[in-house]
Amino acid sequence: MDKSVTGLFPEAQEIGEDGKTVPETILKAAAEAFSLPELDPGSCSPLTLAYIGDAVFELAVRTVVVREMNGRLKDMNRKAIGAVSARAQSEMVAMMEPLLTEEEQAVYRRGRNANSPTMAKHASVLEYRRATGLEALMGYLYLKGENGRIAELIRAGWPETAEKAGKKDEPEKGTGSAD
Repeated sequence: MDKSVTGLFPEAQEIGEDGKTVPETILKAAAEAFSLPELDPGSCSPLTLAYIGDAVFELAVRTVVVREMNGRLKDMNRKAIGAVSARAQSEMVAMMEPLLTEEEQAVYRRGRNANSPTMAKHASVLEYRRATGLEALMGYLYLKGENGRIAELIRAGWPETAEKAGKKDEPEKGTGSAD
């Protein structure tokens, strides 16, 4: 398999013997081991989606950080914490929003508008609500088995990715004439 094609999470695209992706195979095995019924993500409350989406998003971020840095735990943890904060998630959503389908926008809005009993300590109400919407979307996509889409959206909102996209629009330094 050409790993360069699969993006941030190549294992999310690897197909097992049963034709399922690796995460789908893991979910199926867990469901069988615990005799869990099928779950329709559309029937979950937005806060339930955000609950699972929080874990999915953090695992995705940690995967990216380990692949980028694979260094000191303190440094990796600092970078991961920075990316999973409500403020950072809110900023990531701004980069992702133009890419969302109508269905994804509806899930995001449900999560964003949900009345959560808790609030972030270091974020505004708007940032916290946007982060909850993002987590709800991640949970929804995860439960639907759309792991490639999760990776695509995270890549679009990843700070370095956004920074590179912004630099394409800026003129290169040192190309102007010297007066």
